[in-house]
Amino acid sequence: MERNAAQEKAIHHSSGPMMLLAGPGSGKTTTMIRRIRALLSEQHINPANILVVTFTKAAAREMKERFEKLCEKEGEQQNYRQVTFGTFHGIFYGILRHAYGLSRNNIISEERRYDMLKEIVYALRIETEDEKELFEGLAGEISEVKNSRIPLEHYYSKNCPDEVFRRIYTEYVSGCRKARLLDFDDMLLYCYDLLTQRPDILAGWQKKFRYILVDEFQDINKLQYDIVKMLAAPDNNLFIVGDDDQSIYAFRGAKPEIMMHFPKDFPTVQTELLACNYRSTKRIVEAAGKVIGHNK
Repeated sequence: MERNAAQEKAIHHSSGPMMLLAGPGSGKTTTMIRRIRALLSEQHINPANILVVTFTKAAAREMKERFEKLCEKEGEQQNYRQVTFGTFHGIFYGILRHAYGLSRNNIISEERRYDMLKEIVYALRIETEDEKELFEGLAGEISEVKNSRIPLEHYYSKNCPDEVFRRIYTEYVSGCRKARLLDFDDMLLYCYDLLTQRPDILAGWQKKFRYILVDEFQDINKLQYDIVKMLAAPDNNLFIVGDDDQSIYAFRGAKPEIMMHFPKDFPTVQTELLACNYRSTKRIVEAAGKVIGHNK
């Protein structure tokens, strides 16, 4: 695929923050892997100092495979396999594992998580017509409180009286800590706490990950963003890619406005728009544009 001017600028961006607005079919993955390749070949960055974050294991695996095929095709001599690809949860859990000596046995299963909630709800004698709906609702609210770092006293439950929810939340968190168990939200929350409370550990990871690239940035939540900002400081070599016309993870705390406010947090950011769709016909692009045009 022939690269356009915006892609070239993104690929060869040297240092500091950059925001790449990329719609569907605009070649964002190709641009990202070419960007990583340019960091190695043009700026001679140690591959071990590059971190690439995605939202799913499948996306991380695909991007890693495409990057390594590109390096093999172009005869890259450096140890390009040292570039780190992973999900937010995977990367942050890795940081916790190094600090606390954790293993997979410390990750709570969904079955055990629901069993703990059941025990708490039954002990409080909470009546409900649909247990499954209640437990799923409570699990979602616990996740929302953690990911948005909402003070418990300021959270108002949708599934039960506020004081009851606060007691459920407190007992659930206490039970996990006593059993030395982490749920997926704890991987983020405890990582944030660790990096804010231990400047020495934070400095070590900042030195390790000097260049950070984040895909699907429109789906990031506040906790993930706060951790990424800490890791990227002080050089702020933060390269974000996302589509400001879409977001699918609001149910787990994603805040599209974080991307919209990125230039305020990083005033020196360079912004590029990948406006050319290489995947769809003109008719499809125009129809989609008419639908998106009604977004508020």
